[in-house]
Amino acid sequence: MTRAWILPILLALCGAALATGLISSGDPGTAVALVLGFVVLAGVNSPLIFPRSISAPEAQRRSAADGRPVVFWRPGCAFCLRLRIRLGRGARQAHWVNIWRDPDGAATVRAANDGNETVPTVVVAGRPHTNPDPAWVREQLRQV
Repeated sequence: MTRAWILPILLALCGAALATGLISSGDPGTAVALVLGFVVLAGVNSPLIFPRSISAPEAQRRSAADGRPVVFWRPGCAFCLRLRIRLGRGARQAHWVNIWRDPDGAATVRAANDGNETVPTVVVAGRPHTNPDPAWVREQLRQV
């Protein structure tokens, strides 16, 4: 769990350090803007922006029952973030698996991507799709 928070914490600390330097040089307005920017980046890269992750076996079981896609992702992945943002509120309909928290999920992604942990990998009806177009995923969610 702590692994997922490393990037957001580093971003927040870097923003604080840079802001401290700006404040000491007499530029508090820029420091505040910089801190806000880094806090937004940290929030976007945190596990808070994504729906609650479940285990890969549980996601596959639920997907078989309801037909919804399974999205394998990891924190800090810009392509995962793009998919999550473009899906909007519909993202909560998919089953999300954090491959950093779930070894079975990481193994599933490696099996689908020639040994690479390329995310997002979306599994629909048992077929993996690596970094699919968000519009396509949105359409898959509408069909269920």
